[in-house]
Amino acid sequence: MAAVATPHPTVVRTERGLTIAGTRITLYDVMDYVTVGWPPELIRDRLNLTDQQILEAMAYISAHQTEIEAEYQVVLQDAQENRQYWEAHNRERLAQIAALPPKPDQDALRAKLRAWKDRLEKAE
Repeated sequence: MAAVATPHPTVVRTERGLTIAGTRITLYDVMDYVTVGWPPELIRDRLNLTDQQILEAMAYISAHQTEIEAEYQVVLQDAQENRQYWEAHNRERLAQIAALPPKPDQDALRAKLRAWKDRLEKAE
């Protein structure tokens, strides 16, 4: 599916949803940070966006608040369902892996880590 232009040249609709043009960053990625109260400058830095990209993304979100929020909720629901599917799908295999005996070289590594942790706790 080709990108569809919107009135904001930085925001395009792709098969991934509303995306910042020239990146793989969706507006839903931006919304993850907006919903927890991050300021635009930190979101820009975290997602490695330009000033123009974050300004236009935030303007688009503001101008289409209801539509973006509805799409964002669908994205969150899909992600939760996907996570639940894979957790259930992998549960048996992860239990098998956890039941395996440790590899011989891991015992030495674990002992070194324990000693290092003990030294750090004593330093406190």
